[in-house]
Amino acid sequence: MSPILFFTVIVFYFLALIIISRITSRKADSNSYFIGNKQSPWYLVAFGMLSDSLSGVTYISVPGAVLSQSLTYLQVVFGYFLGYFIIVYVLLPLYYRLNLISIYTYLLQRFGPNAQKTGAFFFLISRLLGAGGRLMLAIGVMQLFIFDQYQIPFAITASVFIGLMLLYTYKGGIKTLVYTDAFQSLFLILGVTLSIYAIASQLDLNVTGIVQTMKNSQYSKVFETEWMKSNFWLKDIVSGALFTVAMTGLDQNMMQKNLSMKSLKEAQKNMLWFSFVMLIISSLFVSLGALLYEYADAKNIALTLGADGKIVTDSVFPTLALGNFGTFTALAFIIGLTAATFSSADSVLATLTTSFCIDFLGFGVTQKYNDNQQKNIRHMVHIGFAISLLLVIILLRYGIESRATIRLILAMASLTYGPLIGLFAAGLFTNNNFNDRWIPFICFISPLMCFIINKYDKEWLGGYDFGNEIILVNGLLTFLFLLILKLKKNEFSN
Repeated sequence: MSPILFFTVIVFYFLALIIISRITSRKADSNSYFIGNKQSPWYLVAFGMLSDSLSGVTYISVPGAVLSQSLTYLQVVFGYFLGYFIIVYVLLPLYYRLNLISIYTYLLQRFGPNAQKTGAFFFLISRLLGAGGRLMLAIGVMQLFIFDQYQIPFAITASVFIGLMLLYTYKGGIKTLVYTDAFQSLFLILGVTLSIYAIASQLDLNVTGIVQTMKNSQYSKVFETEWMKSNFWLKDIVSGALFTVAMTGLDQNMMQKNLSMKSLKEAQKNMLWFSFVMLIISSLFVSLGALLYEYADAKNIALTLGADGKIVTDSVFPTLALGNFGTFTALAFIIGLTAATFSSADSVLATLTTSFCIDFLGFGVTQKYNDNQQKNIRHMVHIGFAISLLLVIILLRYGIESRATIRLILAMASLTYGPLIGLFAAGLFTNNNFNDRWIPFICFISPLMCFIINKYDKEWLGGYDFGNEIILVNGLLTFLFLLILKLKKNEFSN
């Protein structure tokens, strides 16, 4: 595929986003930026959340990971599905009853300012690292197929894309992102479905043939029954549910769009429809992964090998889509990748800004800033997080190497979201009043312990390998330490 054609398509794609931004951000104010004036259509939010939730990591890494994981990623997806119901019937009613803009204001009301800032801090770190990893992967693909041809350094490529994101997000915030995310979800779905169609066409498969090929594939395994393994089915389902609760229900990035709707009923309708569509689309991604490897075997295509001689799984989908499926499918792939990546990343800039302004600067709580000051500060914070995100991308680019980035993202989430699960669980399921000044210490010690456990688990536990369920351990440790804090409150207070 011609690098010039590749570049031209991306330019027009971003021009479309900027036009949508200009239209939707007219007369935008802080209320528009933070919660879309409480006028966001639920069906657009539901559709747009697909690209936000799936991201470029899912788009590239999940199909590639089928080589080593078969279809067992579906175990995590089944857990996701269960987790959405907890959000619908437990968390959303709470957020709407308290009329929240930042969900971490709940921690302020329940525990105190230290808990609020601690929860917001873990969200900021989690989303910066997660968005950085997703962007690094997607920009890396574009770097390989376009910008390396012109010897443009990766840092400059990343800077250009971050600058483009700023152009269409800094003014309208959530009001704009509801529409741009829906626009991007359309191209994400187009990319994966056209890729499946291209494989089926070249292998002369109809729908029945695709099903039969999947059934007979060496990658058809869905459930891992060996309990000692990190992806044992029960561990993945439980951890998947917890990931959903943490990365959606306890995450300002995902909840801010839900809180921008007119009523709780519309927000619940949005999440229920989204959960079913998400299950279908995720199934398409893992099915695509199995078909990619079947296609490579059938056509005797040599896949990219790493320094250790093993297939670099994150390069499988890009390599085949851009080199073997034809120009139209290649264009659909790159637009789908761009949509998945930048939808999840651009909303992060708005929600990081929201959390920082409300949870750390006190917007909406104190009268310290007038409307004009809030607007100027909000813009500076938004730009500051864009620069921070760029630095994270560059550091991750040169500091890590992973064949399946999806597992890296989930591993980071296990450490950073665990304390949020423990904090919210203590607030929701106990009547205890905890000593607020000790909460930051507890929320830092729990993930540190989990990091050590995860590093030495096989050595200490007779070969048992912790996987995604480490997020459960992390949340449970935080919860138990909070209960101990309650029992020892008088002692700590002296």
